Amino acid sequence: MTRSIIRRSRQVRVLATLGPASNTPDMIAKLFLAGADAFRVNMSHGDQASKVEVIQAIRALEKRYGRPTTILADLQGPKLRVGRFAAGRVELAHGSTFVLDRDPTPGDASRVELPHREIFAAVEPGARLLLDDGKLVLRVIDHEADRIITNVEVGGTLSNNKGLNVPDVVLPMAALTDKDRSDLAFAIDQHVDWIALSFVQRPEDLAEARKLIGGKAALMAKIEKPAAIERLEEIVELCDGVMVARGDLGVELPPQAVPPLQKRIVETARRLGRPVVVATQMLESMIKSPSPTRAEVSDVATAVYDGADAIMLSAESAAGDWPVESVAMMDAIGTSVERDPMHGDRVRFTETRPDPTTADALAEAAKNIATTVSAKAIICFTTSGSTARRVARERPSIPLLVLTPQMETARRLGMLWGAHAVHTRDVDSFEEMVAKSKRMALRHGLAAAGDRVIIMAGVPFRTPGATNVLHVVSIIGDELHSHK
Repeated sequence: MTRSIIRRSRQVRVLATLGPASNTPDMIAKLFLAGADAFRVNMSHGDQASKVEVIQAIRALEKRYGRPTTILADLQGPKLRVGRFAAGRVELAHGSTFVLDRDPTPGDASRVELPHREIFAAVEPGARLLLDDGKLVLRVIDHEADRIITNVEVGGTLSNNKGLNVPDVVLPMAALTDKDRSDLAFAIDQHVDWIALSFVQRPEDLAEARKLIGGKAALMAKIEKPAAIERLEEIVELCDGVMVARGDLGVELPPQAVPPLQKRIVETARRLGRPVVVATQMLESMIKSPSPTRAEVSDVATAVYDGADAIMLSAESAAGDWPVESVAMMDAIGTSVERDPMHGDRVRFTETRPDPTTADALAEAAKNIATTVSAKAIICFTTSGSTARRVARERPSIPLLVLTPQMETARRLGMLWGAHAVHTRDVDSFEEMVAKSKRMALRHGLAAAGDRVIIMAGVPFRTPGATNVLHVVSIIGDELHSHK
């Protein structure tokens, strides 16, 4: 039986979160066909055993549709919560005093346990404590070794084990909990492609995760803490990709501060050549509605115009009533925006100056030559994926066909803007490189007789990081005519 090959016509990738509404093999296949390029497995929910079949179902798509699949395992990170109340809930009045302490006795309207000793040493008078996703706001008046005295600035109902955010200080807490270490080891054993790290506050937070991953997956830093913004460039340089986690950013910062930060994070990641994902509440209303609001469509479109590598669905595809429709809508928005004649100018508004390397110079040249000679595709041979990332950083106006002998590389590139990755045997000669480029361009529908394509590779072949060849070829019938 001949398998069908799936190739997206759009450049931006769609990342779909799997959950109760979408974790069966049948639904995963439907999401893939609707436009999902990569799948997020949220380690915050469910046990590890339940995720084995989900991961196997994603991988089964490879043989069925001839396209490498991409899996991101998202680690939960530390969760800060208050303790329990004697009555299950209390009402905190505006202007009242409320104490957080180390006493495990069930609390009341005057106090409650805070079982995170790191916070007691870190907070200072004037710092805000946000409860229940920011619905309640406390301001620190004073603190001792085991007590934090606060004034209730925004009151309301507070119930057992509600979440706590501390936006104004860097907490002396590791980004990885014991649960995260276990989940990370599980994810590596399952050969996932990306690990998303939560609670990143500083560059040092990436070190332990990087060591535990050991090169067996790519590392994505979730930017969700205000502290991370202060050292953004350092963090981006130390990871393989970035996620704009707007949900947590929107809790710890005023809502109006998030859009400028989103643009700054996307711009920084693009400039440094790291894939960047925009996430959270992109089509929130589609959890219950078969169609999104106009504001949500505009929000997604903005991320596409800004040149984000991927746009992500959370609850919409994981637990909503319309998971397939949500993915299809993301696909439709991305496709529509990219058809806009102004898209190319807007997506290249971010200046991505090449580093002083041969590979970067050739990547920039490939984009310019593609426009000049009206090439139909850029074809790059890569082992690690670095050549593909360099080309994608330039946001060329034509598709990027990536040929790699490493299945791990092909899978990781599912998060990269415009990349159509193919796992294939490496080449040994210049002639074989040209011939394979022709076959693959034709087979994957990227070019036809009479079209030109641009080839990038490294000579000698099979040498990682040696990109030094740029070749333009014309497909003439079954032959290739070369242009130096």
